[in-house]
Amino acid sequence: MSEQNKGHVSLPEVHQSVRIPASQAGGGFIKRLIAFGGPAYLVSVGYMDPGNWATDLEGGARFGYELIWVLLMSNLMAVLLQSLSAKLGIVTGRDLAQACREHYTKRVSITLWVLCEIAIAACDLAEVLGTALGINLLFGIPLFYGVIITALDVFILLALQHLGMRKLEAVILTLVAVIGGCFFIEVWLSKPEIGGILSGFTPHLRAESLFVAIGILGATVMPHNLYLHSALVQTRQFDQTPAGKRDAIKYNFFDSVIALNLAFLINLAILVVAAAVFFAHGEVVTEIQQAYRLLTPLLGTSAASLVFGIALLASGQSSTITGTLAGQIVMEGFLQLKLRPSVRRLITRGLAILPAVIVLGYFGEGASYKLLLMSQVVLSMQLSFAVIPLIHFTSDKVIMGEFASKLWVKMLAWLTAAIVIALNLKLLIDQETLALGSANPTLSWVGWIALPVLFALAMFLIYVGILPYLMRMQARRVVSRTDGSGYFRWLLAPRQHSHAQPLAEEQNSFTHIGAALDGGPLDRRVLLRTIAMAKSTAFAPMTEPVNIVLLHVVESAQSKLFGKESRDAKSVEGKRYLQEIEKEIRSMLERDGLFHTIHVRSIIGYGYATKELIRMSNEANLDLLIMGAHGHRGLKDLLFGVTVSPVRHGLNIPVLIVK
Repeated sequence: MSEQNKGHVSLPEVHQSVRIPASQAGGGFIKRLIAFGGPAYLVSVGYMDPGNWATDLEGGARFGYELIWVLLMSNLMAVLLQSLSAKLGIVTGRDLAQACREHYTKRVSITLWVLCEIAIAACDLAEVLGTALGINLLFGIPLFYGVIITALDVFILLALQHLGMRKLEAVILTLVAVIGGCFFIEVWLSKPEIGGILSGFTPHLRAESLFVAIGILGATVMPHNLYLHSALVQTRQFDQTPAGKRDAIKYNFFDSVIALNLAFLINLAILVVAAAVFFAHGEVVTEIQQAYRLLTPLLGTSAASLVFGIALLASGQSSTITGTLAGQIVMEGFLQLKLRPSVRRLITRGLAILPAVIVLGYFGEGASYKLLLMSQVVLSMQLSFAVIPLIHFTSDKVIMGEFASKLWVKMLAWLTAAIVIALNLKLLIDQETLALGSANPTLSWVGWIALPVLFALAMFLIYVGILPYLMRMQARRVVSRTDGSGYFRWLLAPRQHSHAQPLAEEQNSFTHIGAALDGGPLDRRVLLRTIAMAKSTAFAPMTEPVNIVLLHVVESAQSKLFGKESRDAKSVEGKRYLQEIEKEIRSMLERDGLFHTIHVRSIIGYGYATKELIRMSNEANLDLLIMGAHGHRGLKDLLFGVTVSPVRHGLNIPVLIVK
């Protein structure tokens, strides 16, 4: 892979860094499973982080074994959603954040990014508290100072990243094994009731257990893991043919099933220990430290508390690594903003440490447990905003081609989304009713403030859910022969009902046609109009070939200062964007036998869109410019705002506006 392209893939430092042995070269099933295995184990640590401990301990201590079925349901949801996430990354070569950026409008993408960052901060908050609790329990360091110490683990992550992907996976697997081994000992010491465990698999939910059940759901199916998994599967160097992708999907499914069921067994062990030790003795656990202190007297051995503390520390450290990777993927995918890993880690950790320090400093160490529970409920609230786009993308034949989800998979996926939304809606209604009807003025005030925010989030979720259908109503979908292998193939693929092409019937003499592109959702329409216009000219009696000129302006701060000498991320991305589209158009023209009749080239400008578009159009001797009009939204994208009108008045050629 070229250095240019390497900078625009998920986790470029380790992209396709793990070689997969070919089956025909002696790579048997087990050998290939081991080679593909790893991404799901990194994802699985998010399913056994300290936030899970809080919800599992709460569920077991308060309700015994009766919420085991919630753990099982959450695990089945996790296997389904993580498999879809892995398939998206394998088939399209893009992670979920990149897919959102490419297929949604910029406003929607930015909003999804903000919500995802909130989820990552909530997850990191749980990891901060878990690590600090482990340090506190094992070494006696006060929790407040333990939270400050967790900022130093950025150096641990940086050291591990330099070791390579396989060594990083080995470290994570070792930490997972430590957690699993510790709780195997805890279960053996607690001697739970087998009958009680089996009865817990029967669905049963009381009103008082709903909050904890949703917390378990949020702690198990974590939104940032869906972004993470779609990127981690791209660390494998598999064959990029349909057969190779099908093979990768199969092995990654096995990887997900094994890793996530291991996480389920660990979560089950935590809940079972809490039920067998605390619920059985009538102890109400309100904090992890209390659970640690009670294990020794209730089980009669200090080893129980020791292994509990070791497992908690291992859990916090393993999950903080994957949380940082998820933060990197989300920021680069949504914003195309690449930061140094140390800077990204410090930002993420700072967002988590700040609320932890404030709450612990004001309310004391006893608030840590409720803070952990609340972080998991926040994660559950954000889950729908990751699940719905994932289902849309993996169900779309335009994006996935032959790998689009089958009907039964789509039904299960939408059922999962409906369960998540319904549980969250029930919790929100209950909490808002409680807050608004409270005699406490502060609680009532918070409830009234939260009401419009929650309503806005609900409306946005509905919009995200129906937006793909609205887009399909506005633009006819591409034909099923799109194989989804090309990143920009969806942009250029011929439409269904291709006989309805009124532009192709127009006869004109345009031989230099410009297409102004900004990387937004209207680019496909601009390109379709441009190609149709070029073909209509090419089929007319003439001797001169038709030239398609792709125009793009980089409007970053650096480009306005240094012009074509700019080397920032937006400049590199702009060049790559035009090169990819140019390559796809050439392939299409060669396929249609028009390679010698229609030529294509690209020009990139730097600075201010209006000035550069006029300059490039004159430089290319265009006799027609086609550009998109997004409307007056105040954004600084190439074709947004007031760009269209000044360009139209600054040129002496026809300008075709696509809306």
